Amino acid sequence: MNLKMLKIENYFGLFKTAILFAKDRLMEQPATGESLKKTLSPLMLWGLGVGYVISGMYFGWNAGFKEGGTLGMAIAVLFSILMYSTFSFSYSELACAIPKAGGVFDYANRALGKDFGFIAGMAQNIEFVFAPTAIALSIGAYFNYFFPQLPVMAIAIAVYLLFTALNIYGVKAAAIFELVITVFAVGELLIFAGITLPHFQMANLTRNALPNGWAGMFAAVPFAVWIFLGIEGVANVAEESVNPQKDISKGFGSAILTLIGLCALTLVAAVGVSGWENTVYKTGTTETSDSPLPLAMAKIVGDSSFLFHMLITIGICGLIASFHGLILAGGRSTFEFGRVGFAPQVLGKTNGRFKTPANALLLNTAIGIIAVLSRKTDQIIILSVFGALTLYIIAMIALFVLRKNEPEMNRPFKVPFYPLSPFLALVIATFSIIVMTYYNFKLALIYFGILIVSFLIFKIVKR
Repeated sequence: MNLKMLKIENYFGLFKTAILFAKDRLMEQPATGESLKKTLSPLMLWGLGVGYVISGMYFGWNAGFKEGGTLGMAIAVLFSILMYSTFSFSYSELACAIPKAGGVFDYANRALGKDFGFIAGMAQNIEFVFAPTAIALSIGAYFNYFFPQLPVMAIAIAVYLLFTALNIYGVKAAAIFELVITVFAVGELLIFAGITLPHFQMANLTRNALPNGWAGMFAAVPFAVWIFLGIEGVANVAEESVNPQKDISKGFGSAILTLIGLCALTLVAAVGVSGWENTVYKTGTTETSDSPLPLAMAKIVGDSSFLFHMLITIGICGLIASFHGLILAGGRSTFEFGRVGFAPQVLGKTNGRFKTPANALLLNTAIGIIAVLSRKTDQIIILSVFGALTLYIIAMIALFVLRKNEPEMNRPFKVPFYPLSPFLALVIATFSIIVMTYYNFKLALIYFGILIVSFLIFKIVKR
């Protein structure tokens, strides 16, 4: 194991220490008196939903083309779209019925008991801690285009500190910022498509379409999932929406439809310019790029034109939107863990002045900065996808159990085409995590090792 992988393991050690620290404070008196301020409108929820995810259009997906080529990646993306479409509306039912900051943790806790609730919450925490780390590294790569003298690591750490401070200041200010920057990011993708699509050539899509055979399609799965990863974060701010029973379903629905359209437009435009190879590898190297859109744009306008620099400048907005949004959602997830007593109760306390989960945000940031030191973007993405898929599986099981055991529960929104919709989401998520385990066995051992060790600590401390 190399030094960089050891740095990733340092993160695991820190997280385990945080749970062990709870030994004297866990399980007895949850901090039920803490509450979050209700300020979010449906438009803000749309901004958060799109913002959580939109960085997936800017980077990460290109590593999937390296594995599956255009054909393999296209099939993986189609299944990812089907999973997220059915999952989002299924998750909306849970979020509207149980509008709490813990998201899947609260749903699993109610439907399946505290043990499954803990596992779901840990999976969610892993997703929301690792995903911003990968995005922070990409932000550093985009900035490095303009300021080569600034190290990628320094930029990544700086944005962590800056946006943690913004989230501590207040959720309304954070959500307004997220909405504005998300609009810029969506506009930039439309500009990118408008510039590149006139140069689209079908031959670029069909050339070397399956470089690693059908096995490459399965290896591309985590990067297809990454494109939409984070949409479930809308549920974590349900407690802070003005009318969660109505607004959450609107936020989920409008966000996923927006993202599907942007995904199709961006991937076809980027690869259609000069083939998938030129969006995967840095110029003149075999190293996977963290900034594929500038690579595609440079083939048309060069790397010194106004349009190229505008793309990078506005493109950073998309990365910041997701980075900021996932920090926001992750803070709520860790906050709920502490509030119910499954982690040190200090994490379940809100800031007295701003009524935001400041302690949870600071812990997540500390862990994220440690993970940044690895600079293993692809591996960090895969770990966050493992957490997301575990979340999706447990959430869909919880939905079925609650429908059976609590048929009279107030459900302001019900998923269309039940039980087909949650069943499809469950099957695709389960298949995806099996495939990912096969193709990323060492990372799977690390991920499941975290879950098992933390669960054992939880049981020991509880007892």
